[in-house]
Amino acid sequence: QHNWIHGLPFKMRFRQSKLYVSVLPILALGGIIGFLGTVLGIGGGFMMVPALIYLLRVPTNIVIGTSLLQIMFTMAAATIFHSIGTQTVDIVLALTLMIGGVIGAQFGARMGQNLRGDQLRLLLALLVLLVGMRFAVDLLLTPEDFYSIAIMKGAGA
Repeated sequence: QHNWIHGLPFKMRFRQSKLYVSVLPILALGGIIGFLGTVLGIGGGFMMVPALIYLLRVPTNIVIGTSLLQIMFTMAAATIFHSIGTQTVDIVLALTLMIGGVIGAQFGARMGQNLRGDQLRLLLALLVLLVGMRFAVDLLLTPEDFYSIAIMKGAGA
């Protein structure tokens, strides 16, 4: 028996998020963000959080944990596939970043509990704006060196 309601198949109730929608757009959203997050190496949360808030109208306090859990598994798989396929993962750098990330996450989790949804959306908007401005500046300025490959002294043999 198919669950066809209002022309959309497979409607589901997501109790915590208070959503009752078709799973197809959610699967598509996850697929697109997983693809872009992996290709661009950005994790996907940068896109997932606004998409959940503004496209699906999920409450901001639910978005944070939901996005983090989704990204954890998606990017773990992406990391494994990337490291096997390209052999270009710096494990020491990644572990060092993880230590800092875990420490920073403790502070972020505590701070996030004390902020309202509109304050969290403002912080996200400011971050997106700053990153967008940085990309725009980098696209408009002529780089000092047109070549990104450089030989470092002391590197190699």
